[in-house]
Amino acid sequence: GYRIERLLDSIGDTKFGYEKIAYLLLMGELPTTEQEKEFAELIGKCRILPTNFTKDVIMKAPSEDIMNSMTRSILTLASYDEQAKDTSVQNSLRQCIQLIGEFPLIAVYGYHAYNHYIKNDSLYIHHPDPSLSTAENLLMMLRPDQKYTEVEAKTLDTALILHMEHGGGNNSTFTTRVVTSSGSDTYSTIAAAMSSLKGPKHGGANIKVMEMMEDIRNHVSDYSDRDEIAAYLSKILDKEVFDG
Repeated sequence: GYRIERLLDSIGDTKFGYEKIAYLLLMGELPTTEQEKEFAELIGKCRILPTNFTKDVIMKAPSEDIMNSMTRSILTLASYDEQAKDTSVQNSLRQCIQLIGEFPLIAVYGYHAYNHYIKNDSLYIHHPDPSLSTAENLLMMLRPDQKYTEVEAKTLDTALILHMEHGGGNNSTFTTRVVTSSGSDTYSTIAAAMSSLKGPKHGGANIKVMEMMEDIRNHVSDYSDRDEIAAYLSKILDKEVFDG
């Protein structure tokens, strides 16, 4: 088998490995050095959205829920694919590789649309750089000045790898298997898998945690008082504290 520790060690301290592990999950085996290079270049070429897609789809009716925005974009991309309903292995693989390249764009641009239209912040759209890794592109497109450190990029690359595969019991993995068993197309399947991750017990867990932290701040007067914090946490665990 492929242990995650061994895979991370094989990448090294300075290189980025998201593309390498994506190849492993798609093909079932680690790529050679040449295959890894070709696959990374292919992903780079796929980092492009259809003409006016960002303006016509992502920027219109933006959502404060980024996963909603991404799901809508995934489904809409089917309208730009003349082979959207072709479920052959070759075509499905082509669609998945394209989506891997497009995901950073629809995620980051969806966030910027939310920031601008809902949070009244500045709007900026940076085009991806095909020569950069997935982690580097995410950081570059997110930042107003397009700058990031090597440590930030390496940390994000590792996080992306750890989140790529949670095992056969994962919500999105299970949903993908269920939806594809009906013969459905790639876009509908991945949109369904994305929706399966939305709730506060999964993809929305970070938002729920922030809400819980805010609740504690509103009910604890002295953050340095460990006894006061422990007493309030005990109330939560004893279900003496209810929403509202």
